[in-house]
Amino acid sequence: MELAQVRLLVTDFAGCYRYYRDVLGLKPQFEAEDGPYAKFTPDGGTAGIALQDRAQMAGVLGELAAEPAGHRSLVVLRVDDLDRYCEELTARGAGLLRGPAPMTDRMRVAHLVDPEGNIVELQEWLALRG
Repeated sequence: MELAQVRLLVTDFAGCYRYYRDVLGLKPQFEAEDGPYAKFTPDGGTAGIALQDRAQMAGVLGELAAEPAGHRSLVVLRVDDLDRYCEELTARGAGLLRGPAPMTDRMRVAHLVDPEGNIVELQEWLALRG
């Protein structure tokens, strides 16, 4: 079995699309700012992050639970230089919730929130497990 993607169900598709493309700097596999679906594959990754219009998926399934409140999910992206990446993101309009800061003796992290309330964690590994 292979992980193909993590898909986020969103109501503000265009806003989330622009956030992942323009703020986080991920490259979409194809242009689809109006949705209802888009996939972003981080550099060096095989699995990606996908956005799916919540109403469209509700139509596919015939039903979908009410829109959740609060944070919905946590997307984790690994970066090589956390400080530089956070500077680039804040210059593009991202607001940091926390960090960059140590999480453990092996890792530093920063946290952001996308337009739908999904938490994005950026990780910089300082040392790999032996």
